[in-house]
Amino acid sequence: MKAEIITIGDEILIGQIVDTNSQWIGQELNKIGVSVYQISSIQDEKQHILNALKEAESRADIVILTGGLGPTKDDITKKTIAEYFNDDKVVEYPKVIEHIKVLFKKINHPFKEIQKYQAELPSKATLLMNQLGTAPGMWFYENDTVFVSLPGVPYEMKGLITSEVLPRIQKQFKLPFILHKTIMTVGVGETVIAERIEDWENNLPEHIKLAYLPSFGKVRLRLSAKGTNKEVLEKEVSDEVKTLSLLISDIIVGYNEEASIENNVGEFLREKGKTLSTAESLTGGKIASTLVAVPGSSVYYKGSFVTYTAELKEQLLGVSKQLIDKCTVVSAEVAKEMAIGCLNKLDTDYAIAVTGNAGPTTDHNDKSVGLVYIAIASKNDVEVYEFNFGQPREKVINRTVTKALELLRKNILKINE
Repeated sequence: MKAEIITIGDEILIGQIVDTNSQWIGQELNKIGVSVYQISSIQDEKQHILNALKEAESRADIVILTGGLGPTKDDITKKTIAEYFNDDKVVEYPKVIEHIKVLFKKINHPFKEIQKYQAELPSKATLLMNQLGTAPGMWFYENDTVFVSLPGVPYEMKGLITSEVLPRIQKQFKLPFILHKTIMTVGVGETVIAERIEDWENNLPEHIKLAYLPSFGKVRLRLSAKGTNKEVLEKEVSDEVKTLSLLISDIIVGYNEEASIENNVGEFLREKGKTLSTAESLTGGKIASTLVAVPGSSVYYKGSFVTYTAELKEQLLGVSKQLIDKCTVVSAEVAKEMAIGCLNKLDTDYAIAVTGNAGPTTDHNDKSVGLVYIAIASKNDVEVYEFNFGQPREKVINRTVTKALELLRKNILKINE
């Protein structure tokens, strides 16, 4: 089954709000075996809506619209849909009016005649009662295509999708089973991974697809499979994941959408009974916030020094002024002293220290934008690594966070091999 999602509203097109509705609808449709082939955002203008409906009908089995169902003059979706279906007759639903009156009474809001417009639907529409708001949804089945029009308010839309739309789709169509499996990797780019798994990827069954989803030093590998037999499909995907894991076991940190390097590092620390602290400059505490986002991280993570200035590196971590004057704060020497100071002051088994130029300026030193030093300290040794993550600032900071955790992971594994 193919679906298209159309969001209506100028506020999306001008960037005033972000379209989170389509993302959520796509996820929910996928769970029941419906594949979304296109998502569009269009103006709240009649001809645009008519064109979008016509094009979607030519491609999809299910068309879902969100937005434009309010009682004011700028909300024209309902009238435009009626015109599209040559439906001149309007049906008023008294139960919708009563529902609106009850809602308004609860919030001590007067009911006005304009609200009755919400209860008027094209005669060809099937009412989808909106228990969470005033605008009901509409369901049409024309020319072997389902059209659904829903309010744009996210919690109202979600309520209707869950209670009305998904059950109706499942009842009307025989749906396949769609399965996704995500493998999270760190440390190498998608092209390197592709080279390592080329033969395996070339021999995947036709109904199992692989997608590469890179982001700041991480690559998600997503296997997607579609079929009619759930048990057979799950076994096929499981077998493929096992084969893939043997090829890239050194860079895998998890096997689901929520898998992350911070979770993986936390598991290693917890298992070994080890502790960690961090000293951050250019990342401004982002390594710390990433670590503590993991539930239970207090077992192994003690805390952080955010020493954004040279003075704080001296005062809090004991980095000597002479060393900073000689090497600058963006140097391997300073990163090493930061890590040692952090390790000793917080008395942990491991410490991460990072310093560098995130940009756009170089902060009175001669080091290039994007240059980063990461130090990993343990009770036995300190290793310092140099990278140039380029630009822009956001990329440098995020790459530093991921690379620091990746290096710690490798250090832990090496020591405990």
